[in-house]
Amino acid sequence: MEALKERIRQEGRALPGNIIQVDSFLNHQVDVQFLGRLAEAFAQVYDIRRITKILTAEASGIPLATVCAYRYGVPMVFAKKAKSDNIEGGLYQSEIFSYTYRRKVTLLVSKDWITPKDRVLIVDDFLARGEAMRGLLDIVTQAGAELAGIAVAVEKGFQHGGDKLRQEGYPLCSLAIIDGVDSNGFIFREE
Repeated sequence: MEALKERIRQEGRALPGNIIQVDSFLNHQVDVQFLGRLAEAFAQVYDIRRITKILTAEASGIPLATVCAYRYGVPMVFAKKAKSDNIEGGLYQSEIFSYTYRRKVTLLVSKDWITPKDRVLIVDDFLARGEAMRGLLDIVTQAGAELAGIAVAVEKGFQHGGDKLRQEGYPLCSLAIIDGVDSNGFIFREE
């Protein structure tokens, strides 16, 4: 998506440790109207009429997932990274290594919110090595739900998580894939 690439070129920063910072519009300060454009781009790829749930991981994927859920008219569920007192009953759990937090975390979703009747679109702001995505895929599988697809705003192609998921046959749409950074700025994969 050219508008997203342009926004990354203008406002993004490459930080040490393979960090791509786009927090001026995507995941700290949020440009909700722009996220609506991302949701519309995903709607061109996936049959949103058949989606019953949007699933993401806490926390930075929540804004984009919420906008998608609103646009598609379905509920959004986010996997929590810590059990809270307000979660009752059975849980789907998947242990992952969080690239953001640099430690193992357990993704948790109440069994009340994803069932075998659901057709789930996983939505996230970033995809790097794919650990969080694998945890979300595991939760969809545990629930016996059908995977409608994986929708990602920014993929860090140089970390190959998306490449591996595609090789395994997962339906993955990334709107901007960054393959590297040089003195001229971001290098985007052209597909």
